[in-house]
Amino acid sequence: MPYNWTRPQQNTERELHLWPHQSLPAQGYVRFLGLTAVLICVPLIPVLGSFLLWGLLPFLLLALFGMKWALDRSRRDHQILEVLTIGKEDARLERINPDGRRQSWHCNRYWTRVEMHDRDGPVPHYVTLQGGGREVEIGAFLSEQERVALYGDLKSAFSR
Repeated sequence: MPYNWTRPQQNTERELHLWPHQSLPAQGYVRFLGLTAVLICVPLIPVLGSFLLWGLLPFLLLALFGMKWALDRSRRDHQILEVLTIGKEDARLERINPDGRRQSWHCNRYWTRVEMHDRDGPVPHYVTLQGGGREVEIGAFLSEQERVALYGDLKSAFSR
């Protein structure tokens, strides 16, 4: 699951860290780009030593660097971290966006309500926290089954 509960030094607080699933780890990224480079070079074997090589090479290199740029962009866009801290008296949610901006929400823990919108939200089983006059989303980047599990975990965490 792309989220986990941690216990800081104080036993009175619990922290939940959420992040988007990264389907391509660093080792897979290198392997994919290497294999793509090798497969792109296969059509160049018959034209080695001719002028046609220099006509094809820029386009093949452009395709390879385009693939690298797209993978890097996808990885950068999914560098999101949400941290929910549930203390004795309060609950805090902080979201760190890919561009480094931080968004935060703060509420009295006893007035916090965990809601699941089965069909009303932008995604199925949309989970929100309500309190302090605001409603904020949590874990919208998770899969549908992960959001259902998260909802149960949050309900039990706030009921303690």
